Amino acid sequence: MKAIQFTEYGGPDVLKIVEIDKPSPRGYEVVIKIEAIGVNYADTARREGQYVVKTPLPYVPGSEVAGTVTEVGKDVKDFSIGDKVVTLLGSNRATGYAEYTIADARGLLLIPDGMNIHQAVALPLQGLSAYHILKTMGRLEEGETVLVHAAAGGVGTIAVQLAKLFGAKKVIATASTDEKLALAKELGADICINYTHDNWEQQVFEATNSKGVDVALEMAGGEIFRKTVECLAPFGRLVIYGVASGEQARLYPSSLMADNKTVTGFFLPGIMKKQELYRKSLQDLLTFLNKGELKLMIGGIFSLEEASKVHELLQGRKTTGKLILKP
Repeated sequence: MKAIQFTEYGGPDVLKIVEIDKPSPRGYEVVIKIEAIGVNYADTARREGQYVVKTPLPYVPGSEVAGTVTEVGKDVKDFSIGDKVVTLLGSNRATGYAEYTIADARGLLLIPDGMNIHQAVALPLQGLSAYHILKTMGRLEEGETVLVHAAAGGVGTIAVQLAKLFGAKKVIATASTDEKLALAKELGADICINYTHDNWEQQVFEATNSKGVDVALEMAGGEIFRKTVECLAPFGRLVIYGVASGEQARLYPSSLMADNKTVTGFFLPGIMKKQELYRKSLQDLLTFLNKGELKLMIGGIFSLEEASKVHELLQGRKTTGKLILKP
């Protein structure tokens, strides 16, 4: 089968199309004929050798897939050949950027009848991230104020909507262009701020009557991180879920004490180890989507062979919404 693989860390050009063996299922595993692959910043971090955990070489990136079950292992009871499913891949044997992959059946969810395959694959990684950043790690309470950076991106577009669904009184969205800010506004953001302007943090304080925000989602790093810590209200929580700029920021822990601020990290694979939490939250997201309460923004659908181009677009911050590869 065809797959995209890299044998060394580097830029998008290290992604090469190769022929590898089609997988066979064991025990609780199934084989999925992939119809849609979600592209994420985690994939680019893997490619650069900058991921949270070590990436072995050679490596086939991709953790978010949707498609049709074609084979089942001997211990699989709840899924059958022909089922349309969506999942996040966790196995070392998994291959996301490929025509087929192996997946643990215990992490699968059936795609509801009538749901578009591209909508389904746009949900797991970024939807679960937004869900748990706000609810599990951010401990968002009804009536609080939320700051969402990169609000036109994959996580951001979902976080803006979920914050409202979870009861936030005010959602402040930041992005780098007027077009992206307009999208955030359309999705429900109350205040939209261009973070490329020097005084964006002052605009956050003005929007909160100088109080600051209760929950902040931060994935840029560097100066954005430092200023976001300053934007927290007393008892505010900042959740880090990436370092897209590549710039680590220095934090002085004692600076958090006076106002009881919290800075915490989020890593989705840790949530996936808690099966009941993972499955319930993904089911909640599918329900929101099916009821029309959640919109997923598809930024583009590309062929598997265009993986390098898609990584360039993603890292160049030239896109909005979810980018998808199609084998």
